[in-house]
Amino acid sequence: MTDKTQKTEHKLTIVLQSDIPKRLDVFVSEKTGITRSQVQRLIKEGLVLVNNKIESQNYKVKTNDVITIHKPEEEKEVLIPEHIPIKILYMDEYLIVVDKPPGMVVYPAAGHNRGTLVNALAYHCKKLATVGSPLRPGIVHRLDKDTSGVMVVALDDKAYYDLVEQFKKRTINRKYIALVYGNMKEDSGEIAMDIGRAISDRKKMSTRTKKGKEAVTRWKVIERFGAATLIEAKLGTGRTHQIRVHFSAIGHPVLGDKTYGKKTTIEINRKKIVFPRQMLHAETLGFIHPVKKEYIEFSSPIPEDMEECIRHLNSTASFADTLGGAEGILKG
Repeated sequence: MTDKTQKTEHKLTIVLQSDIPKRLDVFVSEKTGITRSQVQRLIKEGLVLVNNKIESQNYKVKTNDVITIHKPEEEKEVLIPEHIPIKILYMDEYLIVVDKPPGMVVYPAAGHNRGTLVNALAYHCKKLATVGSPLRPGIVHRLDKDTSGVMVVALDDKAYYDLVEQFKKRTINRKYIALVYGNMKEDSGEIAMDIGRAISDRKKMSTRTKKGKEAVTRWKVIERFGAATLIEAKLGTGRTHQIRVHFSAIGHPVLGDKTYGKKTTIEINRKKIVFPRQMLHAETLGFIHPVKKEYIEFSSPIPEDMEECIRHLNSTASFADTLGGAEGILKG
């Protein structure tokens, strides 16, 4: 959460002949160190006065002009502890492992100041790591808001740096369970496609990018439902939205993913199955304890909403078999 503070007031008086006749925005920027664009914004907001009057950024300063700048102080980032129930799988003085529910944002950001996992950790834990940033203490990796499953958070600075190094060296064991659209032709495989910012939308990731980074996802089929496939995916790398982007790129987007596939509903034999969020679950996370130096591994069962979708797929697939098989029809 951010805490807005009072504005600070600065006063400048034109005394040097060399400052005349500079533009108001140029003069203020040179004298205060505030960027010219920021000064122009302050002028437009009426926070820069010349002799107690509002002037335009093009105003030419004159001898004995008194310029007053009301500059808002930097907003301070304050983490607010909140009594939010969380499922703790393991905790010691160095780290905590949690089972993140779907729909929970990991750390505060614009539009999500409260109700995040970090807000909950600030309440439940006696201490948090001091590294990461004021609103992201101890965060060494994250799960998307609508992805559920196992996450580790450092509570100690030494643990933080050790876990970051393990993620960097790709020695962390991460296994995901996902429901993807369509029937995967093979029983297992590997997707090796670079991932970077999408050319058309910088907020999205894509395999079609100018500056992609190596990304490898290994997968195998768990169960087939005709119009959908339940798969297990393991990360060889850890790029942003990697599983979602990779499976979308091969024509089998994660069901319920509104960003990389928009496959939110499947209709089989006039029975509609709705996927309320992206059907992606971080089932297993294993790593070397940063202090005890022992391998530890944690797992999380598939959450109820995903189980419910699997039950519906099973029942419709079984019914389709009795009719000789029916094609799934996608509705976005």
